[in-house]
Amino acid sequence: MTERQGLDPITRNIIKNYLESAADTMAVTVVRTARSLVVRDNMDFSTAIFNAEGDQVAQGLTLPFHMGAMQPALAAVREYFVDDIKPGDIFANNDPYEGASHLPDIFLFKPIFVNELLMGWTCVIAHQTDIGGRVAGGNACDNTEIYQEGLRLPPLKLYEEGELNKAVWRIIEKNVRVPDKVLGDIMAQLSAIRQGEKEVLRLVADHGLENLKNYMTDIIDYTERLTRAEIEDLPNGTWEFTDYVDDDGFSDDPIAIKLKLTIEADEILLDFTGTSPQAKGSINPNFAFTKSACYAALKNLTSPTVSANAGFFRPIKVIAEPGSYVYPQHPAPVAARGLGGFRVAHTVFGAMAQALPDKVPAAWGGGEIGASYGGYIDGKAFVFLEFNNDGPRGGGPYADGPDGATAPVTNQSNTPIESIEADQPLRITRYEYVADSGGAGKFRGGLGVIREYELTADEATVQIRSDRHKFLPWGAQGGSPGSQTHSILNPATENRELPSKFMMDVKKGDVYRSVQAGAGGYGDPLEREPEAVLKDVLLEKVTVEGAREYGVVVMGDGTSIDAAATKELRDKIGRERGPLSLEPKVVRASEIR
Repeated sequence: MTERQGLDPITRNIIKNYLESAADTMAVTVVRTARSLVVRDNMDFSTAIFNAEGDQVAQGLTLPFHMGAMQPALAAVREYFVDDIKPGDIFANNDPYEGASHLPDIFLFKPIFVNELLMGWTCVIAHQTDIGGRVAGGNACDNTEIYQEGLRLPPLKLYEEGELNKAVWRIIEKNVRVPDKVLGDIMAQLSAIRQGEKEVLRLVADHGLENLKNYMTDIIDYTERLTRAEIEDLPNGTWEFTDYVDDDGFSDDPIAIKLKLTIEADEILLDFTGTSPQAKGSINPNFAFTKSACYAALKNLTSPTVSANAGFFRPIKVIAEPGSYVYPQHPAPVAARGLGGFRVAHTVFGAMAQALPDKVPAAWGGGEIGASYGGYIDGKAFVFLEFNNDGPRGGGPYADGPDGATAPVTNQSNTPIESIEADQPLRITRYEYVADSGGAGKFRGGLGVIREYELTADEATVQIRSDRHKFLPWGAQGGSPGSQTHSILNPATENRELPSKFMMDVKKGDVYRSVQAGAGGYGDPLEREPEAVLKDVLLEKVTVEGAREYGVVVMGDGTSIDAAATKELRDKIGRERGPLSLEPKVVRASEIR
């Protein structure tokens, strides 16, 4: 693709940076005005700006997972309304079978007009605390069809020529358990898309309408050229990788996500042929979200100078069989599809770890834990929703994986304890790192986190979506896998181990313990500096016994290394294990116990 004639690259860069800054301003508006914990604190939302044709031009610094999800949802809006798009209109869409993601994610789009001419769109997607349906929080794994999952909004007008569609507003209000939070968050989205419109109109005033439209197109084309240039620098070839979801909550059968990734010239093909059939439960990622997860994973491997816009999508092709887990067909449930998206991204990273062994880290951990509590206090509903699933990072070619950090495909935050306890009938009784949870390696995997929730209301229904109980986060270049996820009820008394996906009623005083999976390690554990292992022991990140996995013998007082015993142990481990396999491999937890 050649550069457009008559356009100044400096002006293009100024406009690109302004648009990205405008999308960030939209994100700040959401954070400052949202009502719910899941949006305001957990930061499960995204913002973007599009051109008149519905191509993404800029995305805010929010969720990479959403970078490819907004454009299909807007395409469905544009396809349905065609010429019935007018100044003052605001559109909503949450239908995963009409371009959206899953029902809790409500997309709002505002067309931007100049002198009755459509010149662009602003968008905010936000995960609502509740969307109705049979389970509070709208994220249950044990739905079997989309009709159980909540209120389904096909592309529609929330505002028509500046006037609120009161019927739609009342339908939303009457179908969710916590309308104050849901409608409050929608109002935050409305504020943000209007703020984005103002920012774009300032650019029109500075640069002129036609000039700005040309530059918006050029920004996308320029991103495509940069993306293709980076792909051309990658090795050509085909790499295969398979990762697994433990189960769908109904049977014990694992779900295999198979990927054949091909790099040829300046394009990448991701072929998921052979992936397991769509699941009975709600953990299916719809195809639009599957593609978005692929884009997010690959974006991690490009230069930060490559923008997250439609130009990045063009050289990347994703194919899958309709009816497979990554391409479910109606009426398959998709409420808990985030888990599948994480595993799709893991599969992409696993393939790229073979193509770029000196660049791609080991698998992150976290266990994809989504927790919701729902119930009533004096007849008024409460709903708590948190995605405590975003880390830790895998060990990489140059450094240990950060402990308890967000996964590379998200920018979400764990909700502060103070916010939870002030807003919900819950007490957080424990919040700490899990020693020995990071996979051993020359560079250690990050540590997982324990979080305990004690119910202070009389009763509630708790629903948990988690994974990595059976299949561990893989290590890279000879590194060990991370630890497994655990869900435990009342650890101080009955200490009951729970399955990866469940829903149950709990009573006042009941405690649910969430133990995140640790991340995979990178490189040979015997190559880790003994002093680095000792430092981890002193910081209580690794136990004295755990240090032996690195071939390091720590003295009884835990403050020094027995050098002679360490050399003897490392020699013994090296002889007994033989050559290390450098390719990433997913292993069952039962295989390493």
